[in-house]
Amino acid sequence: MEKKNNYVFTFLSIVAWVIFVGLCIEAGALIVNFLYSLFKPQIIQNLYQKLDLSELYTMSKWAYFNMYTFILAISILKAYLFYLVIILISKLDLARPFNSFVSKQITQISYFTLSIGLLSSLAQHTTKNLMHRGFEVDTLDRFWADSEAFILMSAIIYIIATIIKRGIEIQNENDLTV
Repeated sequence: MEKKNNYVFTFLSIVAWVIFVGLCIEAGALIVNFLYSLFKPQIIQNLYQKLDLSELYTMSKWAYFNMYTFILAISILKAYLFYLVIILISKLDLARPFNSFVSKQITQISYFTLSIGLLSSLAQHTTKNLMHRGFEVDTLDRFWADSEAFILMSAIIYIIATIIKRGIEIQNENDLTV
């Protein structure tokens, strides 16, 4: 059984690294494109992932910067979230899984997951508001379409963190009585 657990954690670690690298590439490309668009606004129509925000840029630079800030913040938070997962997986001791580091790390993961969900929800509402004002921003929905899933996932992760915290308390009580 121990060997099987090691394989599972090795596989999960590899998957987390692949997702982390992919999210870092996406966040980096979005940052580079945003910075490049500040100096050469004519390339906005050729941005990463065919993100054509040229009409939004010509109608309102404030709206362009606002929406791109949402995109950047969410992509950076997602990359950092998987960085926290990688740290958790790499430092997790299966012999004593209930320790303060694991509890703090999972709690922190739940906070970042909630932040992504709330920021995505705010971006959705801002997008809807801009659409009512005549801006063409419906192509941006793919960046924050999963806001409800992140909010629900953060609640589940927080419950798990609370259970682990209680497990640490019970483990410490058992260590003191022995």
